[in-house]
Amino acid sequence: MRIGTIAKYTGSVSFATSISRILGYIRDMLVAQVFGAGFAADAFYAAYRIPNLLRRLLGEGALSASYVPVFTEYLTLEKKEETQKFLNAVFTTFFLILTLLTIFGIVFAPQITTLFAWGFQIKPDKLELTISLTRIMFPYLLFICLAALLLGTLNSLHVFLIPALAPANLSIAEIFFIFVVYTYFHPLNPIKGLAVAVLVGGLLQFLFQLPALFKRGWKLGWHFDLTHPGLRRISLLMLPAMLGFSVEQINTFVDTICASFLREGSITALYYSNRLMQLPLAIFGIAIATVSLPLMSKSATEKNISELKQTLSLSLRMMVFIIFPAMIGLMTLSAPIIRLLFERGKFDSLATHSTANALFYYSLGLFAYSGVKIVASAFYSLKDTKTPVKIAVLCMSLNIVLNLLLMGPMGVGGLALATAISSIVNLTLLIIFLRQRIGVLGLTRIFKTLQQTVFACLLMGVTCYYLAYHIFRDSKFFSVIIPITSGITVYFLLAYILKIEESKPLWAFLRLEEVSEL
Repeated sequence: MRIGTIAKYTGSVSFATSISRILGYIRDMLVAQVFGAGFAADAFYAAYRIPNLLRRLLGEGALSASYVPVFTEYLTLEKKEETQKFLNAVFTTFFLILTLLTIFGIVFAPQITTLFAWGFQIKPDKLELTISLTRIMFPYLLFICLAALLLGTLNSLHVFLIPALAPANLSIAEIFFIFVVYTYFHPLNPIKGLAVAVLVGGLLQFLFQLPALFKRGWKLGWHFDLTHPGLRRISLLMLPAMLGFSVEQINTFVDTICASFLREGSITALYYSNRLMQLPLAIFGIAIATVSLPLMSKSATEKNISELKQTLSLSLRMMVFIIFPAMIGLMTLSAPIIRLLFERGKFDSLATHSTANALFYYSLGLFAYSGVKIVASAFYSLKDTKTPVKIAVLCMSLNIVLNLLLMGPMGVGGLALATAISSIVNLTLLIIFLRQRIGVLGLTRIFKTLQQTVFACLLMGVTCYYLAYHIFRDSKFFSVIIPITSGITVYFLLAYILKIEESKPLWAFLRLEEVSEL
């Protein structure tokens, strides 16, 4: 496996995800300015977390982990007619299950909402609003999970750009609501209009990917066949994968419950800090995992374990090289970044302090969140979902214990730190068990990259800190832009001087050259 191949595909996903995330932050800034970090915003984000958590469990998480390896096997070993029949059977079954689940969610919204926002029971008006918003947004689950099915299908066909661009539709729908429709909702409840915009965004995300599927000679058709062998194999893989691949989302759910007992605005602080931490995770960490899963699945189907391990090693080394500077940057500049992006309107300095505190501790686990997705993908490519789920259950238990221990003395920062620690433990255990299963993983080479990267990151971090808190501390804009620009420059210059191998795709791209194997 050439690093140039992974870098090329990852670059496509990163580019598209960057566009989506930039639109997402514009959306978040507008929502923060209009709704602040109080009553309505807490209700909205608590309600949104419910279908969003199920999306992570049923959509990108479990579906990708179980569907992509099986679909890749059909693509490799079966005729197109049989593969198309399998795709239709999955689409039909998934559509029916999601429709029933959506109806269930709407009917039992009071019970579900109370479970997710337990602490809201002491504020009946807030709980009632959250229930209403949950009912409005629950059909989002149907559209977004069908979009995830298209994402997995296109990724298996080595189409990465369009699926990565699709999430931008959610931000576009919400931004359109705030700029165009918001005024008309003023006599009613504007936050409910924002919930409708979420619903529209989910539908657009599904529709956006259909032309790319049709263009490549595939379609979505109705084929009800619960006895289809491929469908049975997905079912066996999917249930444990719902927990194993999405452990950080389960931890987020636990965080939400705990945060509902803290001071008002805590849920919103967790949401915004998690969103910021998700930027480098999505652009680089998830991008690498997205590309590596179908590649490792193909190697596993061909029983080429050596190539699978090579892809895994390359993916982890690229993750280390890219994610560690992002982690140090977020930790160093957490307060200036929050101040620049959100501190305006109803979002005051107290909200900035709380959100920055959570962002600092969330960022400690950034490399682990990325690594878990990559290493778990190796297990799923081998059609092993049992090992990750056992580790995930252990780490969720650890997260709950740490939440209870840390939320009192540290507030929202303690909840974020608990999530980071449990994810680091998760990654460590996944690596240990995978090494026992397939042998040497090339950890020596990974640690070499880690040592060089950490050294470069420390010097980068010192540069960012000095510029942000001393030279440009009185400017919201320059206390972020100058340190980030200077930090990136320092990091890549050091990478060049230290001859970090994982920087080769960047220099080759700048010189328009091919990348040799690593």
